[in-house]
Amino acid sequence: METAPAKTLQKRQVLFLAILFLLWETGSEEIRYSMPEETESGSFVANLAKDLGLRVGELATRGARIHYKGNKQLLQLHITTGNLLLFEKLDREVLCRATDPCILHFQILLENPVQIIQADLQLTDINDHSPEFLEREMLLKIPESVQTGTVFPLKIALDFDIGSNTVQNYTISPNSHFHVVTHHRGDGRKYPELVLDKALDREQQPELSLILTALDGGAPPRSGTTTVRIEVVDINDNAPEFLQSVYEVQIPENSPLNSLVVAVSARDLDAGTYGKVAYALFQGDEVTQPFVIDEITGEISLKRALDFEATRFYNVEIAATDGGGLSGKCTVAIEVVDVNDNAPELTMSRLISSIPENSPETVVAVFSVSDPDSGENGQMVSSIHNGLPFLLKPTFKNFYTLVTERPLDREERAQYNITITVTDMGTPRLKTEHNITVLVSDVNDNAPAFTQTSYTLWVRENSPALHIGSVSATDTDAGANAQVTYSLLPPHDPLVPLASLVSINPDNGHLFALTSLDYEALRAFEFHVGATDRGSPALSSQELVRVLVADANDNAPFVLYPLQNASAPCTELVPRAAEPGYLVTKVVAVDGDAGQNAWLSYQLLKATEPGLFGVWAHNGEVRTARLLSERDAPKQRLVVLVKDNGEPSLSASVTLHVLLVDGFSQPYLPPPEAEAAAAAPADPLTVSLVVALASVSSLFLFSVLVFVAVRLCRRGGAGSAGRCPVPEGHFPGHLVDVSGTGTLSQSYQYEVCLTGGTGTREFKCLKPILPTFPLQGTVREINENPTVRSSFLFN
Repeated sequence: METAPAKTLQKRQVLFLAILFLLWETGSEEIRYSMPEETESGSFVANLAKDLGLRVGELATRGARIHYKGNKQLLQLHITTGNLLLFEKLDREVLCRATDPCILHFQILLENPVQIIQADLQLTDINDHSPEFLEREMLLKIPESVQTGTVFPLKIALDFDIGSNTVQNYTISPNSHFHVVTHHRGDGRKYPELVLDKALDREQQPELSLILTALDGGAPPRSGTTTVRIEVVDINDNAPEFLQSVYEVQIPENSPLNSLVVAVSARDLDAGTYGKVAYALFQGDEVTQPFVIDEITGEISLKRALDFEATRFYNVEIAATDGGGLSGKCTVAIEVVDVNDNAPELTMSRLISSIPENSPETVVAVFSVSDPDSGENGQMVSSIHNGLPFLLKPTFKNFYTLVTERPLDREERAQYNITITVTDMGTPRLKTEHNITVLVSDVNDNAPAFTQTSYTLWVRENSPALHIGSVSATDTDAGANAQVTYSLLPPHDPLVPLASLVSINPDNGHLFALTSLDYEALRAFEFHVGATDRGSPALSSQELVRVLVADANDNAPFVLYPLQNASAPCTELVPRAAEPGYLVTKVVAVDGDAGQNAWLSYQLLKATEPGLFGVWAHNGEVRTARLLSERDAPKQRLVVLVKDNGEPSLSASVTLHVLLVDGFSQPYLPPPEAEAAAAAPADPLTVSLVVALASVSSLFLFSVLVFVAVRLCRRGGAGSAGRCPVPEGHFPGHLVDVSGTGTLSQSYQYEVCLTGGTGTREFKCLKPILPTFPLQGTVREINENPTVRSSFLFN
């Protein structure tokens, strides 16, 4: 057992080493920590926040975490305090084997912004393994004739520690024949050799048993022992000798089992049994060595698969022993040649599965790549498919970030399947693919769009409240951003009572008429409809809707001339000398409807003398159909029907009184119907229309008379010494101007002739003069009819 002072000294040494190894090498680009192996889990390594120059709590806000190759957790980070602690007890021999120094690499990942910091943890060796011999007993057969000073190689002890903690010295139990010498090998290990100090005598002592002890350099040192049994044999004065002391061989790591590595050869000058050589692995470690040797031929073959990434070099010692027990030794240095047998590895450290559209350059993923192969076999190239709006950016050593190349548009593409391909440069090339899916979340960046640039809706008048049409708008966004609500916008014309005319369903855009519409009162109106989504902020658009009222045949024709409710009926005078086609009068009517509902047609419904008069269907002109005779009654009553072209057709009728006279000098005798009508009270509306019509007609008649008088003065100036005859008499006030009113298709000119001195105050004749009539024909007619010429003037 160790004494108390020794334990105190050991604790002090370990504490000193721990404090020394925990010092961080400032000024370097990497953070390096040192920690003795086998330190208890949860032990404090360092304060990471302090070493990174960050404030307390900043590690948490930046999402700090530790990344390891192979994702095996060795350390744990306390986010709140920033302390870096051991996650578990670390064994340097398990993690690094014989590699010295033993450095564990890890990375510190910080987000917001992304930052990667390389850090190393060096595990320092402690003396926790004792030297061990692979065999409990070594057998040496030494001829008794061997001279003093002869050296006999011994098998070495293995110690998994490194540096000063590995085997440093060998000792042999005290005896009078041998001592042990410790030598250094090229790989740093030490091996023992047994040196003969005193000649052997088989007859005195045929066998010796010695204890070989291997000591390491730890404090306190550890040791291991084995027994060396020496058999003294008869004389054999030649030991086997190898043709080469060192054999150097290269073998690919993918070599098949039982393949030949190399063949060694040794010769012995002795004859017989002493000259027969047997080969064997000197260490005899058939468990750890992947090679086997044929004891007769010396061929070394492969018995277990090689792995360049695990062990790159092997030093195999071969012993050749003859029948007399003499042996020779050689070393076979085997180098394992790397082949591209490992595909690259990709370790994802950070992944964002959903990013909002229209965002600037955004980090989607952070990952690292590795390849345990060497040379070109370990060189890697990372790539993604072309045509994707993403970029791979190398950041730190073999770390990459996947970022967006430009702002993404969800309406263009809502999901991206990205394949990250990592390919090495070996032959054949090996690759690893990693698939990630990135979803583009919607942002309300599109206003609703109407399906038409404008809407025109037709509504039939007098229809009850009904669905008159629909508007529709679409939004290319998603979710609530694409839900559209419709509304009526305030009209630009405040006189249009839009709220009482139409309404809209806010969910589907259906438009409804709230009341029946009257085409004659409102033929069309316009308003704007708004479409608003439910995003935040909400976006909207508007479109024009024009509502046209379709006419219905709901108005019967209205007769403007002749008036039917006047105080006295209108009587037309027709001379008995009138030719067929003589214009008696013109029925003027209007219709408040539109289109074909307002197309009027005229027809003679009743007549005193059928066949005497006719009515033109399109313009309402009443003309004589034949020559008048003395047998025709002087008083004619005509009923003219006016009807529109609607469906169903509406109509009105008007009664005309025609008086056949021989000349306009005959007094006008009103018919009995006129006297009865004069006695009846006048309708106020009729009186107003008559007054207005009489005023316009008087003005027109006065203009016509002035025009006629001026022409008569000019024409009679040469024959009557400049005297202009002015007609005498009084003008009646109930004459009506029918020029260009109602549905007349042509304009007519009327010239009047008056007779003076009769005292009747009646207008005798009204005759249309068509513009195409020649002047000579008119003069000729006057000359041929002296009776008419004395009372009328036709121009």
